[in-house]
Amino acid sequence: MTELQFKHNPNTIPQFDSSKELEFGVYSLGEHMMNPHTKQILTAQERLNEIKQMASLAEQAGADIFMLGESHQDGFVSQAHAVVLSAIAEATKTIKISSSATIVSTSDPVRVFENFSTIDLLSNGRVEIVGGRASRIGLFKLLGYDLNNYEELFEEKFDLLLQINQQEYVTWKGDFRAPLDNAHIIPRPLKGSLPIWRAVGGGMGSAVRAGAAGVPMNLAMLGGPASVFKQIVDVYRDSARNAGFDPKSLPIATSGLFYVAKDMDTALREFYPHVNEGIKQANGTGFSKQAFAHARDPRSILNIGEVNQIIEKILYQHETFGHQRYIAELDFGGLPFKKIMENIDALGDKIIPTVRKHILKKEA
Repeated sequence: MTELQFKHNPNTIPQFDSSKELEFGVYSLGEHMMNPHTKQILTAQERLNEIKQMASLAEQAGADIFMLGESHQDGFVSQAHAVVLSAIAEATKTIKISSSATIVSTSDPVRVFENFSTIDLLSNGRVEIVGGRASRIGLFKLLGYDLNNYEELFEEKFDLLLQINQQEYVTWKGDFRAPLDNAHIIPRPLKGSLPIWRAVGGGMGSAVRAGAAGVPMNLAMLGGPASVFKQIVDVYRDSARNAGFDPKSLPIATSGLFYVAKDMDTALREFYPHVNEGIKQANGTGFSKQAFAHARDPRSILNIGEVNQIIEKILYQHETFGHQRYIAELDFGGLPFKKIMENIDALGDKIIPTVRKHILKKEA
């Protein structure tokens, strides 16, 4: 397998406001699914405008970043995610903007950089990229790539994206793209380069490669106890250390499902149909009720329940991982916009300030 050859430059590491201790964000995969309770579905136009409004609401609520993923199958409207992020850049003023993730395997790294660098200039330097391999693999056939090259495509193209990000003139040769001979890659972003993260799911190998290249890790957590994901965090930091990087200088972001209700029973009852049907439509299998019920455990990474329960979980996760950013997925599976707004309000009004207060108090 092709290994990453191009090491990340410290100048491209995301910068964090140390006074915040933990950044908060909101992200969407761009799902366009039926509400399982009402059996209604929005038009694609309505859903896209909803996503843009989510970003504005997240900014107003004090979130630090809004992220949108890329998908190329039924049940999603995020095929042209860079276009949507450009519209979000126009609709917002201060919030950071990022993919979550850009599927580098089936994209041209030159075009990825051109798109996001342009959005960065339009947004006055607010853009980041999360590069991913794809958990939904239908896009390989759709876009003309061989799924048998799943790993190799990503490693080679992600390596090229890192090089482009650090060098304005690029000479490069690989197996899956035409070579570049002193190619001038423009426009350049406002600060010269973009923060680039590597998306990691449950794969230890991907975490190892992220650490070895000194690339920040964006860890997606669908379900289970925090202890399982702590193993991935530890492997990532060990890999970075072995490669000569200071693990403390490499930020980690975690992301997962988020839903606030008046109590845990209500949260599980209301949100489960959305999660189960959404995952079933996206990947062919649902979410078991038993696994979903694990959200009752304060050590679960499912940030579902009433406000104080979610605060307790996020604090436990921060103590366990020592991460710098948490991103909430709160629009999953046809969730009505009223509920999305309620969740963003709860995040901004109660959860973010309380979590930061507790962290600062503990570290004082």
